[in-house]
Amino acid sequence: MATMAKEGSNLELRDLGNTGLKVSCVGFGASPLGRVFGPVSEEEAIASVRQAFRLGINFFDTSPYYGATLSETMLGKALEALNAPRDQFIVSTKCGRYVDGFDFTADRVTKSIDESLARLGLDYVDILHCHDIEFADLDQIVEETIPALQKLKEEGKIRFVGVSGLPLEVFSYVIDRVAPGSVDVILSYCHYGINDDTLEGMLPYLKSKGVGVISASPLAMGLLTDNGPPEWHPASAELKSACKAASAHCREKGKNISKLAMQYSLSNKDISTVLVGMNSVKQVEENVAAVVELATLGRREEEILQEVGAILQPVKNQTWPSGMQKS
Repeated sequence: MATMAKEGSNLELRDLGNTGLKVSCVGFGASPLGRVFGPVSEEEAIASVRQAFRLGINFFDTSPYYGATLSETMLGKALEALNAPRDQFIVSTKCGRYVDGFDFTADRVTKSIDESLARLGLDYVDILHCHDIEFADLDQIVEETIPALQKLKEEGKIRFVGVSGLPLEVFSYVIDRVAPGSVDVILSYCHYGINDDTLEGMLPYLKSKGVGVISASPLAMGLLTDNGPPEWHPASAELKSACKAASAHCREKGKNISKLAMQYSLSNKDISTVLVGMNSVKQVEENVAAVVELATLGRREEEILQEVGAILQPVKNQTWPSGMQKS
């Protein structure tokens, strides 16, 4: 069921699986607050979170890995500055991946949430994700990490359990091996966009399990932008070239590929929320405007999307190897 966000906002709220949470259809990815994509002042961080909340974004995602804990710290300061009732915003963070490596042991993830809560200035987080589980022993995730997170749930430090990763098969491997309802949410990235929509094939399975779906990186970590991807981007030369051509085609038609890519990702209502990294008031306003405009997309935009799809068809669903990771 979909409803609108708080009064004065045009953002749709969507059910997140069986959690009972209603998340804004676009979520605030806080990794840029950790200065992983360039400098961000504390003032900018606070202003961008405040504007996001004012415009109806109620979901904020971070991780101790982003900016070596700086993202959590900055988001914590911004949420404190909001001075909003705790039930008015939803926060997810992660465990298991840190700047010094991976550690999914029960002991580490249990300590991790206390550290995260201190940085965030919160008594609990709504969702705690096991971060990038393809780099873990998946049987350890099943037998040790998820049970440890269930204990944290019982203690009230987290409300729901999630898993994140790049290869889609890791989700079903874990979900099929834990007790029903042990995994509440998955966070997939770079698998639902105009160049790669393989997540779509998994949506009926996830729905049948009552698992909520968060999709991140609708711009494929910079591939679907006018500026193009950062140097470290692991995509093939062929994929980068096709995305560059698609971007140029959009410009010729007077459209912005990033906005079209966002709108494409948002149009599937079986995906509860699309996470987008943001670090400025301008970015927040542009992203919300893209969502609001979605309702008025016309035949011309549909035609351009089809033309872009044709340009990208030779490289469709060719995501980079899972061993290559976002920073």
